Amino acid sequence: MKRIHLFEFEDFRWFPAWLRNCLTRLIVVMHRILDTPKELAELLSKQLAETPQQHLVDLCSGAGGPMPEVLNTLRQQGHSVDLTLSDLYPHQKAASQFNDADNQIEYLTEPVDATAVPPTLSGLRTMVGSFHHMRPQVAKAILKSAKDSRQPICIFEISDNSYPIWIWWTAIPINFLTCLFITPLVRPMTWQQLVFTYLIPIIPLFFAWDGAVSNARTYTQKDMEILLEGLHAEDYRWEMGLVKGKAKKLYLMGIPL
Repeated sequence: MKRIHLFEFEDFRWFPAWLRNCLTRLIVVMHRILDTPKELAELLSKQLAETPQQHLVDLCSGAGGPMPEVLNTLRQQGHSVDLTLSDLYPHQKAASQFNDADNQIEYLTEPVDATAVPPTLSGLRTMVGSFHHMRPQVAKAILKSAKDSRQPICIFEISDNSYPIWIWWTAIPINFLTCLFITPLVRPMTWQQLVFTYLIPIIPLFFAWDGAVSNARTYTQKDMEILLEGLHAEDYRWEMGLVKGKAKKLYLMGIPL
């Protein structure tokens, strides 16, 4: 595989929650700037047309990510869908906020393993900007779980691994500057976000590293083909491709026939 498994600070359990939240808010801003809600909604709309499932089950949701905006976009397009957010380590504060609001979004407070989703949790599974965190054996297990349980799945990545692998680090200074420019768009804004971006710039440093590493960790289409070896079947179809909008985005969809 071209992909290399470097570390991201957000993956470490010791990483401070408030700092992880600051980085997560920046990622949500990036999704919005790069039109993820619109482009992902278009992909999911095609999948929803091919399956009776009208329920979205988001895996590795973190604090929620772009899926609430994707849900709103789908509803504006006329789809009657609802959304369940989940994570192996649920974000309890975000779960409380979503579950207390009247928005047809549920955040499960119990852990959900993406490689072994409970059979009671049926629906179109989504993983947005999180698949590259998984080592190959885990990534393949996630795809196998969807196929074996005959549930549709959509993998969507905004990171790009199409460049020569040895130049992955050149994104670090670009990401650092990007953080400084997009921070005013973060919502909700906190004093930590401002202080540790402009006065003590540790957030830009972590954002720069993790963003650059995400590119190196992202599965290419050829990598995806390796993951799909042994998972092809007559009653389950796989489709992958690139969405070429404001940035090159990779998707992989699995659809039970």
